Amino acid sequence: MRKFLLLLLAAALVLLMASVSFAGDAQTVNGWISDSKCGAKGANAGAEACTKKCIAAGASPVVVTDKDQKVLNVENPDALKEHYGHHVAVTGHIDGDKIHVESVKML
Repeated sequence: MRKFLLLLLAAALVLLMASVSFAGDAQTVNGWISDSKCGAKGANAGAEACTKKCIAAGASPVVVTDKDQKVLNVENPDALKEHYGHHVAVTGHIDGDKIHVESVKML
């Protein structure tokens, strides 16, 4: 039983180390939560109601970066549910024009 617990503890440590190494790849971008229909046109404070309406009608939420107005499709859109139309800092893993959101902070 003792050997099993030690083996289990060793496996947990290996998984912890692996997860810490992957966490280093996360990036933070500042931008607006818009919708896939309007894209960069909806990246402003006056578009919150339109963004919410379009997402309710079936459009997908996207992140429009402040730096270059790049539109990032969101792999896990539920992470942005409370931030439609807001100016935010989004931390996640970016792969081309996609982002997997880990956290969102209001700006």
